[in-house]
Amino acid sequence: MAPPYSFVKRDVTRSTQDDARAAFAGEPVVVVSDRQSAGRGRHRSEWSTAPRAVAVSLAFAPEWPQAWWPVIPLVAGLAVSQVLDVSLKWPNDVVRDDDKIGGILVEASDGLVVAGLGLNLWWPDPPPGVGAVFAADPGRSRGPQIAEAWAIAFLDLMQSPADEWPRDEFRRRCVTIGRTIAWEPNGTGVAVDVDTGGGLIVDHPGGREVLTAGAVRHVRPI
Repeated sequence: MAPPYSFVKRDVTRSTQDDARAAFAGEPVVVVSDRQSAGRGRHRSEWSTAPRAVAVSLAFAPEWPQAWWPVIPLVAGLAVSQVLDVSLKWPNDVVRDDDKIGGILVEASDGLVVAGLGLNLWWPDPPPGVGAVFAADPGRSRGPQIAEAWAIAFLDLMQSPADEWPRDEFRRRCVTIGRTIAWEPNGTGVAVDVDTGGGLIVDHPGGREVLTAGAVRHVRPI
């Protein structure tokens, strides 16, 4: 069962990540917004958003040892898959039919983790490779409902011991495994598994390697 948390809803904000961090006062806090004016992605990349979208951030102090914190983005993705029928691309993309419909951003400092989820709810004319959760506009209330359900599922998953995180469930949801991929700056190989620490195991001409999300800027299928 998820621990108690506070919930803040805003129509527009600069960043739910920053808001959640600022609002944290000892217990988990969830901040949801329809739109961000200064949203960001992993490595502080710019985040484009759909006409109907939701951004949600959860600030909390994990009980897990910090050595296990690299797994947290994968667990955050699993929480999305428990709320919606979606797949996951290692390490932080939410996809459906190979189209990206959302992304995970996890930032940590001073013992505090802020996990964010951005979802395209409806996008009638999206860019190539991009999709949305719904084929028709679900209205304003649906985003906050999904956001809170994700936060509850995520907090519930984080109650388990770190070494018991549901790796097998992630592997079933992960479309990266089994594909030939390229990763920046200059790697190519076949993704074969995800290890217990959340790293992506790849085979390439030079042997076997474990990619870590912190060291890899971008992974794409070939």
